Amino acid sequence: MKYITITKDNFEEEVIQSDKPVLLDFWASWCGPCRMIAPTVEEIAEENDSIKVGKINIDDERALSLQFGIESIPTLIVVKNGKIVNKGVGAMPKENILALLD
Repeated sequence: MKYITITKDNFEEEVIQSDKPVLLDFWASWCGPCRMIAPTVEEIAEENDSIKVGKINIDDERALSLQFGIESIPTLIVVKNGKIVNKGVGAMPKENILALLD
């Protein structure tokens, strides 16, 4: 499954009401580490039908960034049943990203 672009308009439906765990990638186009992990995050989205992957551009979605208290990017947050269950900050290898989902 391809990743989903999350906005304030689809956040409730795609994240809060999701029946699957959601991996949220908070990023920006000017962020070097964000660009480094983007292919890995997209690969995880394509390889795992049991999860949903959403990307949130912090420049476009300031309200969501504030809601989640994003101070550094990239920040990866796992949401299950509408609640934050795990969080990772900074560029990390694929196995570390997958470990956030466990």
